[in-house]
Amino acid sequence: MSKQDKIKELIDLRGQAKLGGGIDKIESQHSKGKLTARERIEILVDEGSFEEYDMFVTHRSTNFGMEKKKYLGDGVITGTGTIDGRVVCIYSQDFTVFGGSLSEAFAGKICKIMDLAMKIGAPIIGINDSGGARIQEGVTSLAGYADIFQRNIMASGVIPQISAIFGPCAGGAVYSPALTDFIMMTENTSYMFVTGPKVVKTVTGEDISTEDLGGANVHASKSGVAHFLLEDEEEGLLLIRKLLTYLPQNNLEEPPSIDSTDPIDRREDSLNEIIPESSNQPYDVKDVIHAIVDHAEFMEIHRNYAKNIICGFAKLDGMSIGIVANQPSFLAGVLDIDASRKAARFVRFCDAFNIPILTLVDVPGFLPGSSQEYGGIIIHGAKLMFAYGEATVPKVTVTLRKSYGGAHDVMSSKQLRGDVNYAWPTAEIAVMGAQGAVEVLYGREVSAIEDKEERAKFVADKENEYKEKFANPYQAASLGYIDDVIEPRNTRFRVIRAFEMLHTKKDVNPPKKHSNIPL
Repeated sequence: MSKQDKIKELIDLRGQAKLGGGIDKIESQHSKGKLTARERIEILVDEGSFEEYDMFVTHRSTNFGMEKKKYLGDGVITGTGTIDGRVVCIYSQDFTVFGGSLSEAFAGKICKIMDLAMKIGAPIIGINDSGGARIQEGVTSLAGYADIFQRNIMASGVIPQISAIFGPCAGGAVYSPALTDFIMMTENTSYMFVTGPKVVKTVTGEDISTEDLGGANVHASKSGVAHFLLEDEEEGLLLIRKLLTYLPQNNLEEPPSIDSTDPIDRREDSLNEIIPESSNQPYDVKDVIHAIVDHAEFMEIHRNYAKNIICGFAKLDGMSIGIVANQPSFLAGVLDIDASRKAARFVRFCDAFNIPILTLVDVPGFLPGSSQEYGGIIIHGAKLMFAYGEATVPKVTVTLRKSYGGAHDVMSSKQLRGDVNYAWPTAEIAVMGAQGAVEVLYGREVSAIEDKEERAKFVADKENEYKEKFANPYQAASLGYIDDVIEPRNTRFRVIRAFEMLHTKKDVNPPKKHSNIPL
């Protein structure tokens, strides 16, 4: 065979590999409203930057006549590319080849690109669209999954790991995304579950659809498995590009910083008026966030889950920061099981990747009730406390209004190594609200007053007395628990200055194999 023939053979083989399972399968993929594995990569990375590896890998199975069915690449595309000039490692499962099912060779390709990501300190992005384990390969397929899981675990907290679920993801396949930092799902075309509707029906008798069992909406709003809910795949791929603008390449680097055109001394007069006169009246804390951050840009994580707490990324004078904020417009901003879990994981992610944390506090306490207690609110609330107390990144806290009881301690208080703790003049920092405090302190006196009007006046007077004494930031400030009481409209300036000062902060935890967070 001549040199030219060998080159032609290479070109032909590349063309064959790029067709995956063939034209018919590609058309079938498009008919379901899904992109192909290669089309997804093209949208994700900078144009012309993708370098593919292991294009010629094939499976090695001889069971059930599989030796007669071989496709170059074996159902997963792996390689490196750049996003805004920064290197990323990628694997994209190809549903057109054996339904994207995982073989030993398929798993080996994923493991190889994950190992490379760890070596070079680059984010790993996994695009999932797979029917699960390749049954014809038996236990070697299961071993392949476990090899991937182990690498997910080792990479955790070292490099950012992002999972896009753009099709089926069931059985053992769900655990790799679950071990990663962020999961996104597309409406109507993706689902995740450990056991499918048929097995559920057989074992439990429950009749449930695929969408209701493990669809994108379910995982974005009920289980909290999905961090982002997408209308289509293109939105998700562009969202990954946006997400990476806030994240460092790895745990040894600082998050990216850009030159900001938003003045740090920009005053927001609206913040002086945003807190309602009545302490029981809600407002949207996202209005506060948008007013503080650069150009009102805020990338919210878990938008549809545990809405009583807000988590997400923003820039402050071009610096990446993570924001955690109680949301008074949903369940009064109370902390419950879901909110505690959501915020704890976000805080731990930020700490792992050197992203400073801004906490905006307006919390009346933990949600009472038997369902919360039986569900382990004690343990779940402790997760958030643990996350803040363990975090060594710069932490700035601003108390906007309520900060009551144990929830005050949990929300990045000075005692949990909050570096700079500010409060607005509207802050109410106390063991509990005035009404509850009066019931505890003056319960006997109140019940002894028989006249209804006289009793109401007594209670009102005592509540006002309590508010004057405790429902303000000044007692905490007098003890040094609050570093300064600031005018709301100056919040952006004060917070940016605080983070600039904290840039050289060094905080170290005691030497240990690892902590034992209350799981």
